[in-house]
Amino acid sequence: MVNALIQLIRVQAVGPESDGHGEFKKAEVLMQYLAETSFDRIERFDAEDPRVPSKKRPNIVAYVDGKSDTNRIWVVTHLDVVPAGEDTLWKVTKPFVPKVKNGCIFGRGSEDNGQSVVAALYAAKALKTLGLKPNRTFALAFVSDEEQGSTKGILHLLAKGVFRKDDWVVVPDHGTPLGDFIEIAEKSILWLKITTFGIQAHGSLPNKGLNAHRVGMQVALALDEMLHQKYNAVDEYFSPPNSTFEPTRKDKNMDAVNIIPGEDTVYFDCRILPRYDVGQVLADIKQVVTEFEKKTGTKILLEVLQRQVSPALADGKAEIVTLLKKALKVARGIDATIGGVGGGTCAAFFRQVGIPAVVWCTIDEVPHSPDEYARIANIVADAKVFALLSVI
Repeated sequence: MVNALIQLIRVQAVGPESDGHGEFKKAEVLMQYLAETSFDRIERFDAEDPRVPSKKRPNIVAYVDGKSDTNRIWVVTHLDVVPAGEDTLWKVTKPFVPKVKNGCIFGRGSEDNGQSVVAALYAAKALKTLGLKPNRTFALAFVSDEEQGSTKGILHLLAKGVFRKDDWVVVPDHGTPLGDFIEIAEKSILWLKITTFGIQAHGSLPNKGLNAHRVGMQVALALDEMLHQKYNAVDEYFSPPNSTFEPTRKDKNMDAVNIIPGEDTVYFDCRILPRYDVGQVLADIKQVVTEFEKKTGTKILLEVLQRQVSPALADGKAEIVTLLKKALKVARGIDATIGGVGGGTCAAFFRQVGIPAVVWCTIDEVPHSPDEYARIANIVADAKVFALLSVI
């Protein structure tokens, strides 16, 4: 397991939106491990993408046939990772130079989502090695593009009819250090790009220009205040319990200090409680933007980078929830609780089309951070639970 994760971390599977080359080389490494596991079937559903060198975004599906092909158990993991970030913030190792230390494997993508890729793979390997025919088919999907909206990944597989209404899906892409929480609900997601256009001028002659940076900051602060005041409900079912509206990325505008920017861009990551209408939230944002255009004379372009409306809350008594709770109790003595989260996962896409899906794994919650790591003990413990799901 350790060696497999090390090999996967070494491949920089960053999407083209972040100037990466995609997941193709990582998929080739994974295919070597899959070929050693004697799966009953392995299928590829690669999506075309001219932005990457291979022109393909790989999606791999592998099956261990069960005594019944009804209520197939799926474990859906993703191959892509976020960019490394600032190299100087990594202290234990470089982002794509995996290192084993203190029972952990450090490297970008180790926890998100390499740990679960390996745990799912070795759960299937255990079934095959022991010669066990599971009660229900055990299926694995290794998908692309999860970090940037899943168009080339899980949505591509859904469009190809890979999944059925009677399938049960586990998405191991959010969890707790104890593995005692099962996510059955998510907030809606709204990613925004707000570009303000002014007039560039010399820094000593502001009267000759229109400072897009100043207006851009004012717009961002106004949106931040309006959104938090108007959409301030608290729902303890979720963690965190409120809607969040975070200004995140800021594009570079000028190379010199003495230039008044003629263009300024800021991004927002909004995670919205299901009780709110995402369309209304967006309408309120547009109103603020329009008011600033009139007041300042600037042109402001509002772009929606991602809009994902949360489906209805999943049934806490659904069979997949009950089954996962049982597997956790048998394998690890855990009495799991259920609830909702702010992060978006592939589970939302399944729920939107009526396929029962839960989100669970055991992680220290360090994805996307410097010195990201996966605990080796968690990989082993999660693999046991995945394997049990198909045989209990």
